[in-house]
Amino acid sequence: MSERLYKTNRSILLGQDNNALVYLVAINLLVFVILTFIKIIYYLSEIPIEFFDKQILDWFTLTPVAENFLTRPWVIFTYMFTHQSIWGLISSLLWLWGFGYILQDLTGNNKLIPIYLYGGLIGGVCFFLTANFFPVLANHLNSIEPMTGASAAVMAVAVATTTLAPYYRIFPLINGGIPLWVLMVIFVAIDFATMAGGNAGVAVAQLAGGAIGFFYIRQVRRGNDWGAWMNRFWNWLNDLLNPDKKRQNNFPNKSSKKNSNSGDSKKTANHFTQQKLDEILDKINQKGYQFLSDEEKAFLKRASKEDLL
Repeated sequence: MSERLYKTNRSILLGQDNNALVYLVAINLLVFVILTFIKIIYYLSEIPIEFFDKQILDWFTLTPVAENFLTRPWVIFTYMFTHQSIWGLISSLLWLWGFGYILQDLTGNNKLIPIYLYGGLIGGVCFFLTANFFPVLANHLNSIEPMTGASAAVMAVAVATTTLAPYYRIFPLINGGIPLWVLMVIFVAIDFATMAGGNAGVAVAQLAGGAIGFFYIRQVRRGNDWGAWMNRFWNWLNDLLNPDKKRQNNFPNKSSKKNSNSGDSKKTANHFTQQKLDEILDKINQKGYQFLSDEEKAFLKRASKEDLL
């Protein structure tokens, strides 16, 4: 199927409900702002910065030392949202936004967060195992910097998006557009060039994250969604915390009932046509184009010809 058919033709807005991309960007920004604020307090108090690293930062970053990891195992999750420099944060968020926006446009809102989390978690595990089981690194654990940042998670998102639609065109005004795989090559080249001579464990983590992104999409194409349980848990938690919203969704739309009782059959037909179109677009936005029935695909094609989109 052509990548163009995956497109929803509906922009993903910043304030849209369940916008996974905005959630991820917001969490990364929030963690950075909180840690930076605490660091400033340490500076103003003239406390040595080493105390900030040991008392605060070490509770968020992924250490390769097994004894330390066992006392704070949650760092396998928090490290992927923790950035120590503003430039590292900006770089991660720009690449996340570029690939993540396309992924959401192609598959809806429910794939991005699972891919991000799986990539970060598997990448973190591989970093820890590399540091502890490779002899060259195992003898120098105390000199290995803890792992921070969303590099492995973003790599998973980038590879997943490119695997899904390698010929998706970006910047269409430039000679008809640049294939997505070209952007992927640029991303990998820049990423590994800036990491040259650095920690080998981080490189392994990013490779593992990329592998997770690739196999995740392969499984989706086979009908197996590794992130379905995350979405079910989130929906259950959302319904639990917002019972009024759930109850409201169980009532019929009053405006639809009012229009159905009106005497203007043309307006009624237009209303239900637009309502059906909105339902199909919402389904694409949540699940992806490939989950539409043949009837829904045919309706969407007719609507496109009639300029209803």
